[in-house]
Amino acid sequence: MLMPKRVKYRKQMRGRMKGKASRGVDVNFGDYGLKALDCGYMTARQIEACRRAIVHELKRRGKIWIRVFPDKPYTKRAAETRMGKGKGAVDHWVAVIRPGRILFEVGGTDADAAVRALNRARYKLGIKTKVVARETMGEGS
Repeated sequence: MLMPKRVKYRKQMRGRMKGKASRGVDVNFGDYGLKALDCGYMTARQIEACRRAIVHELKRRGKIWIRVFPDKPYTKRAAETRMGKGKGAVDHWVAVIRPGRILFEVGGTDADAAVRALNRARYKLGIKTKVVARETMGEGS
């Protein structure tokens, strides 16, 4: 599972997910990408499930780039405990996803296989996404 090696503070507040993504909105590495249309949290397990689905579909052809990392601790209180007595322990790690963020990129394979692999990864997520292609600017120069 993806998680930070060490963090400055063990627990964080949830915060608000408002606005669009300002960084990570272009397909930079591969030819096709999976773009988020909603905001939400993406857990480390979801990222791993998507990665495995893409790898399985591509059958060792092409390359994958994971453009998100779960760096936010998500706390949860133990089951059937009374209120009070402080904040719960860290349960899992999440990545904050805002609309427009590129989650995964695929390159080095044909268009049909890349779109099929990214579509398979879409089913593993709880947010709306779409497959986008790289915009090639200034061809021939």
